[in-house]
Amino acid sequence: MLNNSVVYEKAHSFAIRIVKAFKHLQKEQKEFVLSKQMLRSGTSIGANIAEANGAISDADFSNKISIAYKECLETKYWLSILKETDYINEKTFESIHKVADEIAKMLFSILKKTRLKNSQQKNDN
Repeated sequence: MLNNSVVYEKAHSFAIRIVKAFKHLQKEQKEFVLSKQMLRSGTSIGANIAEANGAISDADFSNKISIAYKECLETKYWLSILKETDYINEKTFESIHKVADEIAKMLFSILKKTRLKNSQQKNDN
């Protein structure tokens, strides 16, 4: 269960930050396309971690964590596009991107351990 874990809490806080960034980009920058993509992927990270908590098998858990990891990578992509098109400045980019990077590393570590555990269980059978 990752419900009260560091990665869950970090993803939850990150989602709130993404929502606030989205609102700012729409209101102040009048940017409606890239920010929507960032919103979708950035809030999906925590949602997939939450779904992983309800997984019915180790494979299901691993799949949801994998999706959360990929959504995190996608969010980093949209952040870089927003920076390179001058919708967000370097400081904002670095700050948000750093947290996304931390979450991605945590998810990848969980994924690696889960997949290793699954392969060991298959070998034991």
